[in-house]
Amino acid sequence: MVDISNAVGGYLHLVFIDKFNGWVVLGLVAQVLFTMRFVVQWLASERAGRSVVPFSFWSFSIGGGALLLLYAIKQQDPVYILGQLFSLFVYFRNVSFVLKERRANRASGGA
Repeated sequence: MVDISNAVGGYLHLVFIDKFNGWVVLGLVAQVLFTMRFVVQWLASERAGRSVVPFSFWSFSIGGGALLLLYAIKQQDPVYILGQLFSLFVYFRNVSFVLKERRANRASGGA
């Protein structure tokens, strides 16, 4: 049991202390931004009493996704690079739909 405890402690020290640098901070900030998209979506849905996706969801998605992409490029991780590239395309496409709808609503005098 002591060996397992020492191995886990050594691993945690390596990951969270020895390898801690500015890139890890960037990755953590990116992950917080990415997580915030779910928080704002959940709170907006709770307020509305139905499922809604506020514009801030897409803003946090783009911010977090872009920073995660930078982190993935630095880490040379092809899985996350490809995943974030595709995700960013989807996020920007959804923003374009939202903005197009807003322009159409303004043009028609709607809210």
